[in-house]
Amino acid sequence: MILMRSLLLIICLSSLGISIAAAEINGNCTLKGIALYGKVQVVNSFADFKVQRVAHFPDLKVQWVRNFPSDCGKWQEVSSFPDFTIQWVDSFPDFTIQEVSSFPGVN
Repeated sequence: MILMRSLLLIICLSSLGISIAAAEINGNCTLKGIALYGKVQVVNSFADFKVQRVAHFPDLKVQWVRNFPSDCGKWQEVSSFPDFTIQWVDSFPDFTIQEVSSFPGVN
């Protein structure tokens, strides 16, 4: 019964867009030893990170750039030779992002 209630709570929180991420982004903008800036490839499976887009209270604010993704939260989308890969998900992400046009980084 307790397991069923816990599962129901997780489903409800996920449907509301509330992150229940297992890991936390470090102050130096890394997660699992990978810097969260640079060249990013979006894949459908076997990604380094599962990422969910949210409108409020993200773990990381991301600015998509064309050149020089050298600061925390600056991402350049590439089709080959990425620094890390992501997979878009609707629930159970490794972390959440909010796409911004300025001031990227960890909250």
